This record gives sequence, C-alpha cells and structure tokens, in this order.
Amino acid sequence: MATRRLVLPAETPADVARGSIFFVGTATVLIRYAGFTLLTDPNFLHRGQHVRLGYGLRSRRLTDPALAIEQLPPVDAVLLSHLHEDHFDRVAEERLPRSLPVVTTPHAADSLSRKGFFATQALATWETFECVKGDARLRITATPGRHGPRLVCRLLPPVMGALLEFERGTGEHLLRIYITGDTLVTAALREIPARYPDIDVALLHLGGTRILGILVTMDARQGIEILRLTSPRAAIPIHYNDYTVFRSPLGDFARAAQEAGLADRVRYLTHGQTYDFDVPESRRALRRPA
Repeated sequence: MATRRLVLPAETPADVARGSIFFVGTATVLIRYAGFTLLTDPNFLHRGQHVRLGYGLRSRRLTDPALAIEQLPPVDAVLLSHLHEDHFDRVAEERLPRSLPVVTTPHAADSLSRKGFFATQALATWETFECVKGDARLRITATPGRHGPRLVCRLLPPVMGALLEFERGTGEHLLRIYITGDTLVTAALREIPARYPDIDVALLHLGGTRILGILVTMDARQGIEILRLTSPRAAIPIHYNDYTVFRSPLGDFARAAQEAGLADRVRYLTHGQTYDFDVPESRRALRRPA
C-alpha cells in the first residue's frame, strides 16, 4: 500500500537542532520539532468531571489539565491511540476544528468521521502516514497495541502505538519518538525494536489502569519491560495519575526503574512541565533504513 501524504504550509525553515514535549496531563502532550506541532490524545476535562468508559462504567478525573483547549497553539495533527473518552473527550469533540488531521485506528477514524471530522487518517498496524512541511518530513507509523488481556480487549476499543520519524526532505534521519498508547506488553511489541532499534524518546502510557479489576494499561512492572525492550535514550512516563481507574502510582515505576538500573533514562514531568531536547549534528547524518 502506498504511503499517504499530507503537505502542510511552512512559513519559516524548520529548526532541527532542538525540540520540546509539553505535558498537558493524562496522555495529552504537545510535541514540537522540525516545524511540526502535534497534539496527542486530547483530554481537557477538569478535576471532578467524569469520563465514560463504556458498558455503564465511568471514572472521575483527579487532576486538571495544564492548559485549556483554547490555549493550544496551532496544531498540525492529532495522534489518537484509541477512542476512549479519557483520550478524546467531549471537550475535544466539541472544540477541535473538524478539518484537523487525526491519525488513529480505523475504528476511531470511522467514528470521528461520522461526527464530522473529515480529515481522519486510519492506520492499521505498520501502516504509515507522511506529513511534509517545508524541508522537513514526518512519518507516522502505527505500532502494535493491545488494551488488556486477549479476551477482554475484544470488549474495548482497538488501540495503537505510534512511531514518529522526523527526517529532512532528502531522507536524512533526524529524530525518532515512540508513543506506546494504552497497551500491555505483548509478544507483538518485540517487532518494534527489530524495525526501529534506535529510538530517541519514548512516551510510556502507564497508570496500571484497571477496569473491573482487570489490568488494561501498563503498571510499573510492565513499564520497565517496555523500557528494556525498546531501549530509548530517554523515556517519559505519562498517563499515570489522572483518573480513579489508574491504580499504579508513578512512585512505583520510579522505584522499579531505580532497582532495574534504568533511572538515568527516565525524565519525569508533572502537568505543565516541558522536556526540552537537543538533536546533535552527529545524530542528524543517518539515513532511514530501507
């Protein structure tokens, strides 16, 4: 299947030497690099409000987002791991522009299209969508995800992770970011490091979410497993303290990372904090593997 492409207007040359990741809350972050601004899993409900998780289940938000949806900068695209309301809430549904590209699962793309979002991009596992902006290119590839044990995940929305590859228009590699999505660690995830052995930053959806007592997102132990498996230069835990269904505190992961000898790879953000990163010239010279 040919890679789909979106060409975006570029007003200034892309800055490829530095970028940032701003943590809004839950799995919502703003990624800014090479002229692109990406919003992930938009959730702008406030403390005390509830999300619907299906089958009559609800969860109460325990935190506030770091900014309101009206405070967002201009966004090039939304990356959506799956269609649960703590990842795409009613605020996002009401207030995001219907023309905004949403890169997501076929299930979520179909549902959002019926709600008027006419620029959705559905990706099956290992399919790629490409954005071009001036002299920079972004390749978004859907990675495997499973939102719970095999039998339980059939009752939940399909989920994907995402591998973001930033490149120059000439094909030279710049930066690689992996976003886990709401997945458990499964055998299918072993293909990620086989295909992408050089990951710069990983965003880990943790929290140990439990629905009716069943684990459906990574807890501290599984977070260490995915960190070992993908071996990013830096890992940022997100999705860890925002709802009552989250049962594995960030402190558990921090202790496990220390015990595993991996603490030096982890960058901890609270809501409203930014991870600023530099991309040295030496890491801007490799071409993407064929």
